Amino acid sequence: MIDQLRQMAIFARTIDHGSFRAAARAMNLSPSVVSQQVSDLEKRLGTALIYRSTRRLSLTRDGERLLSSARAMLDAAEHGLQSVSDQAGEPAGELRITMPAVLARSKLADQIAGFLVANRNVQLSVDFSDTRKNLIGDGFDLAIRMGWLKDSALITRKLGSVNRRLIAARSYLANRPRPGSPADLNDWDWLDLSPVTARRPKFRKAGHKTITLKPTSRISVNDANALYQFARAGAGLAFVPDFLAEDGVRAGVMEYVLPDWHVEDIGIYAVWPHNAPKHGLTRHLIDHLAG
Repeated sequence: MIDQLRQMAIFARTIDHGSFRAAARAMNLSPSVVSQQVSDLEKRLGTALIYRSTRRLSLTRDGERLLSSARAMLDAAEHGLQSVSDQAGEPAGELRITMPAVLARSKLADQIAGFLVANRNVQLSVDFSDTRKNLIGDGFDLAIRMGWLKDSALITRKLGSVNRRLIAARSYLANRPRPGSPADLNDWDWLDLSPVTARRPKFRKAGHKTITLKPTSRISVNDANALYQFARAGAGLAFVPDFLAEDGVRAGVMEYVLPDWHVEDIGIYAVWPHNAPKHGLTRHLIDHLAG
């Protein structure tokens, strides 16, 4: 039984790390030992758990069923060890985080700074980029992501949402008729953020039917700050987070377009690997941000 439990733990860590080699490094074992332990478990159970290829590992249906039990076993063991540990004091250590560049100007950045102020023994390395990084492959402990998440083998937790506003420069609006409805905007110049291009904007207003637009974009960028700068320069309409637009609106350079009509908010999510310690530094930071 002890051998089987060890094999289940190695099997779960192999899936969490994405390869025998990565799991071996994390567990201070050789890749051949890790591969052999998983093979022995498959022989013992009389079924294949993992499909192996030169590029990736994927789970069989039996593997998916066993993985949930293996992770529950590891979580229970970790919780038991934590409950009797006398080292559960102030959080300490280093975390590598990746998050969209636009969030550098959000309240989330202030919350992260507050976590550092409250925990003097924590060091953070933060990669601000609107190009989505591979959490495990690029060696990050935590990703903060915006948008509408697809199904993932990673753990996710919603931290909040961002209100989007349709904006344009006053210089762009000066020579155009004031729109009365989203339908009036179809042939205007649209700017878009490439990660969310595929989602057509749906405008909602109390007492009115939902209006879905299919605009053709003149400019597509992968950086929300750049999107805002193009709009500020008078290139067209853009959806941007509230906190990006506020200063320009107050300065009289930008205007909200159809302010009585609203579109879907963008979710902000924490995403992290299954093998992160249940009471470790990553979870401490996520709890702080969610709170």
